[in-house]
Amino acid sequence: MNKNLKTATLCVQGGYQPKNGEPIEVPIIQSTTFKYDDSNEMAQLFDLKKEGYFYSRLQNPTNDAVALKIAQLEGGVGCVLTSSGQAANFYAVFNICEAGDHIVASNEIYGGTFNLFGVTMKKLGIECTFVNPDASEEELQAAFRPNTKLLFGETISNPGCAVLDIEKFARVAHRNGVPLIVDNTFATPVNCRPFEWGADIVTHSTTKYMDGTASQVGGAVVDSGNFDWMAHAEKFPGLCTPDESYHGLTYVKAFGKMGYTTKLVAQLMRDLGSIPAPMNSFILNLGLQTLHLRMAQHCKNAQAVAEFLHDDPRVAWVHYSGLKDDRYHERAMKYMPKGSCGVIAFGLKGDRDTAVKFMDSLQMINIVTHVADARSCVLHPASHTHRQLTDEQLKAAGIAPDLIRLSVGIEDVDDILDDIKQALDQIGVRK
Repeated sequence: MNKNLKTATLCVQGGYQPKNGEPIEVPIIQSTTFKYDDSNEMAQLFDLKKEGYFYSRLQNPTNDAVALKIAQLEGGVGCVLTSSGQAANFYAVFNICEAGDHIVASNEIYGGTFNLFGVTMKKLGIECTFVNPDASEEELQAAFRPNTKLLFGETISNPGCAVLDIEKFARVAHRNGVPLIVDNTFATPVNCRPFEWGADIVTHSTTKYMDGTASQVGGAVVDSGNFDWMAHAEKFPGLCTPDESYHGLTYVKAFGKMGYTTKLVAQLMRDLGSIPAPMNSFILNLGLQTLHLRMAQHCKNAQAVAEFLHDDPRVAWVHYSGLKDDRYHERAMKYMPKGSCGVIAFGLKGDRDTAVKFMDSLQMINIVTHVADARSCVLHPASHTHRQLTDEQLKAAGIAPDLIRLSVGIEDVDDILDDIKQALDQIGVRK
């Protein structure tokens, strides 16, 4: 395929090129295993000496076609699909970390990822220091240790809608000889390609905008191929020294720029699983085909809603980088000039009960855990996804206790606005 194809074309035709007489859609290869006539041929597959399929826990043709499309969209050399976005972030980190290592992460990230890094991975012997993403380079540098293996952030934070300064994070990471991993779920490669700004690995919850219909749960890990692992071999022995479970094979030496993704599949997927079902990847691909169209409409609708909320006296504050007076507007224009996403964070004048009453008064907009869907949906993190945290812990994670996360869908914007207006009229705070 032409390497210079534009994003919209890749959304539709990337990843899979049917040959003469083959199906135009990516086929669903719903099979756990693959037959071979020659025992030695299968042995070579197990030894990673030959490419091919033998068991879907490692690789599946349907999954690989969709993974290739996402790699092309992000401008990466390789991509691995996972069973969820959480699995993607875990694998991206665990692929280069082990017990005794340390990571640095923005504190303004999805609550599940915050808990993954701060609690669950700590039980595996991997410690995390959380930093304010708007801290200076000197302050970020102070969080690093000799055993730090990576720096992590979200392009647009969930749920606070902070915009990451990717170039600043990349400079600090590379100064310390470690990669920058960026979760690009909210922006998607349609609106931001972190590799172009210095990121080394990108993750996604494909459950969100990439799918767009709340039909499948999935994730993706994309490698840029740009980080020089061998230049920092002492930090990354898993990639740069022999793996005895593969007869002494060294991933970076054997597979070059594909070393990181090959290790992720051959070692972590082999031992831990977490693959997506081929049917899920098929559904994901249907969503990807319209991603470029939907993101434009999400941003257009969200801009109108953000401007309305910004001007309504019953609203205490609004975070949406499309607003000219938003603290991240200039940064968003740099990294995402075509628009950010459809997610808005805002607070109402009142207390937690005010937020709950507002959401309970909505008629069309759905109260769901999900976000970044074709349908408009809303969530109050303090009452739902982060309800285990105190107000102090919420603030430490960059989440205001009164924060309402509104994911603006692609319905008619007048209907979205009408629902918000009537719900505001119900909360007892008048203009």
